[in-house]
Order: sequence, then C-alpha cells, then structure tokens
Amino acid sequence: MNFFKRAWLSLTAKKGRSVLLILVTSAIMLFVLAGMLIHTAADTATTNAKKSVGATLTLSANREASFKKMRKSSSSNPKLTTTPVKLSNATKIAQLNNVSSYNVTSSTSVNAKSFDAISKSTSSTGPGGQSSSSSTGDIAVTGVTNTSEVSSFSDKTNKITKGRGLTIADKNTNNTVIESELASQENISVGDTITVKSTSGSKTYKLKVVGVYKASSSTSTQQGPGATDPSNTIYTSYTFANTVKGSKYAGTADSVTFNVSNPSQVSSVKKAGNKIINNSKYTLATNDSSYQTVKAAMNNVKSFADKIVWLVAIAGTITLALIVILMIRERRHEIGVLLALGESRWKIVGQFFVEMVVVLIVAIGIGGKFVGDKLGDQLVSQESSSTSATISAPGDKSVQMSGKPGGSGGGPGGGNSAIAGGGQTGTTGSTQETNLDVNVTVLTMVELGGFGLAIMFLSTMIASGGILRLQPKKVLIE
Repeated sequence: MNFFKRAWLSLTAKKGRSVLLILVTSAIMLFVLAGMLIHTAADTATTNAKKSVGATLTLSANREASFKKMRKSSSSNPKLTTTPVKLSNATKIAQLNNVSSYNVTSSTSVNAKSFDAISKSTSSTGPGGQSSSSSTGDIAVTGVTNTSEVSSFSDKTNKITKGRGLTIADKNTNNTVIESELASQENISVGDTITVKSTSGSKTYKLKVVGVYKASSSTSTQQGPGATDPSNTIYTSYTFANTVKGSKYAGTADSVTFNVSNPSQVSSVKKAGNKIINNSKYTLATNDSSYQTVKAAMNNVKSFADKIVWLVAIAGTITLALIVILMIRERRHEIGVLLALGESRWKIVGQFFVEMVVVLIVAIGIGGKFVGDKLGDQLVSQESSSTSATISAPGDKSVQMSGKPGGSGGGPGGGNSAIAGGGQTGTTGSTQETNLDVNVTVLTMVELGGFGLAIMFLSTMIASGGILRLQPKKVLIE
C-alpha cells in the first residue's frame, strides 16, 4: 500500500490524536509567525525612518581654520574672519546623488523706522550693587526661500495666521512675513508696507507684508543685554537679507544644509562634497544622529523578533519530536507488521513525515492571513504602547511609532531647492510618524511554511531513530 495513503488513513482513523497535533502545531506556527511579523515590521520601519528622519550635511565656514589664522596674525588686535559660503558650490553639491534638497541660511538685522519694535528691557547689577538697564528695538531678519521649509514652521512652532508664507516666487522681492504680536502692537495688516533702516548707515528699505505668523516660542534670538524679543523676527527672501548685508554678500550664505534622502549614503555624499569645496575655507558637517538612533531602536526590535523565532522553533521542534516519539511507541506493533511485510524503514519514516506535513498544512490554514493580520496588529500595538511610541533623537528629531498597518513615513520636506534660514534651519526636523506594516503577505506564508517544514523534518528525524533500530521479529513477539 502506498505510504501516502497509509498516512491519510492513519490521520482519519485517529481523529483525537490528529486534532491534538493540529492544535499544538497551530500554536507553534502562530508564535513563529509573530516573530516573523515583528521582524518584517521593524525592517519596514527602518526603511521608512530613512525617509522620515533622514540625515543632513551642513556646509559652513571652517571656523577652526579661521581661528588658526587669527592666532598667527601679527596684529595687536586680531579678529576672527570667516568666508561666506558660495551658493555656486552649494548648487554643485545639490546635484550629487542622494541629495534631495538644500536649505540656505542668510541672517542679518535692521532697525525699525516706520514702526516701533517690541522692546525687551533687561536689568543687571553693575559695580557697587547699582542696577543698570538697557533696551533694544532691533529687528532680526531671517532670509528664506520658502517659510514652510523652515523647521519652526514645519513643526508648527510658528503658524501662518493671516496672508501667506514666502515661496520661491518671492526671490528678489521685498516681501516679508511678520509676527502677530508686532503686527497687533503697530496695527500692521497684510498688504501694508513697512520701512526698516540699515544698522550701519541711513539706508532704508520698504517691505511689503504678505503674511502674519504666530510664534509660540518665547526664546530670544540673542542673549544678555540687548536681547531682542522673538516677535521682532521677520522673514524675508534670502536675497533681501544679502542685500542688507552688502553687495559683497550677493550669491553667498551663512551656511547651507543638504538633506540626504538615503542616510546610509551620507558618508559617500560627504566625501564627494569635500572634493567640490575648498576645505581650508569651508567644512561639511554630518548630522545623521536621528537616523542612527532610530536605526538602533529598530535593530533592537529585530533582534528581539529573531530571538522569538529561534526560541519558538527550537521549542517547537523539541515538543513535536516528543509527541512523535510517543506516537511511534504506541504504534510499535503497526511498525513491526510493516517491517515484517518487507516495507522499507525509510518509507515508514516517510509516512510519519507525510502525516506531520498534512497536520502542518491544516495548522497554517487555521492561522491563515486573517488570524495573522489580527495577530500582527495586536503585537505592534502593544509594542508601540510599551515603548511610549516616541523615539527622541539629538537635533530635536523624533519618530512616532504606530501600529497602523500599511503606513509609511513621510519624507523630509522639500523641493529641489528648498531654502530655510535663520537659526531654525532644516537641521532640526519636525515630528514624523513611522508606521509599521504588519500585513501578512503570500511571501510571509511561504516563509512560515518553510519554517514549519524544517521543524517537522527535524522532529520526525529525531523521533525516527528508534524505528531504524527496530527488529520486526522482536516487535511481533513482544
């Protein structure tokens, strides 16, 4: 009789034993599937983290080289002199592979003329215990191309409440966005024109207000006496900021931050960028700490998932091997009869293996995609809650882990020439959400089946050692 047919008859004849095997195998397969789902979800989260967190390279003046030059100066009163970044170099670096966008920073200050800046008085104790006070009315100018690309706007610290923000279309214009407290105090509305004056002369500039923003931050742009209130910060085109600074600053910037689309390639991008710039004047600084933090967290999750898979696989193999051993012991007479009839020992082992494979197929069918999807959602939901769901990284980056299936994190902001300015550039991104995909796919089921076959094969071979040693005459006599 064909051993495949014998396997089927054995399973249908001993229904109680078959049901027990199916239940045990289903439990083992569900635990293996849980580990596989967590591992797959962690892989997906790591991939999404590359898009949502990213990495940056900042091109700025080489201050270390400038300090060395200052110390070597023979002047009695040496000054630190830095070289502005050339935008022509920034354009070349922006064309490198894996550079998705770049942010230009160009900042300066002016004095209010047609309106009064919000004054911030500070007091300090002078010699002899006497107190002195000073006030300032300076206006901080932050040159940008697109206000939506500035981190303080993208993370909702600042919000446009009236009018619009600045875009690339505002290049070479005198359009400006002012803070709501300043607008309210001076009764300035969208469409009005304000006048500011250069701090180093009597030259004046007319600015058209195209938007009003609300700043939730209370941090001053300067510290100590002369500190200016955050409401005195206005946003303009970076070209206007360079105009105020002087003609020699045309086509330059204080610094340029490049967004690297694939953080794992940040080193190669930096190496290529260093070949473009003059390293004695400029420096490229890497900031991928947010990505590394998220990557480390995801690797811990994957490591945990791998341990679950291997522990369950080992425990499942041992459990099934013990069950098969007990099953073989109670079927010694059947085995002896088959051996006496001349049946090959390996065909008998094959019969037991076929029985276990049929049990495996039924167990995987019970689990299936529906149960697997529900299990994955529950596992990731619990993991997200237990880890407080947020991973904070240096640079004010944070990645939100969510148990929603099928999601993907958003990428760093940006057109090909996204420009941000001031002390709030794209180097400190907003909170991004990285969703863990826990859907059970056909490939997942195939991998689960492969794992199950390996467990069944090992357990059957371990338990079959006794079959190969059995002597049919001795078994029948017993």
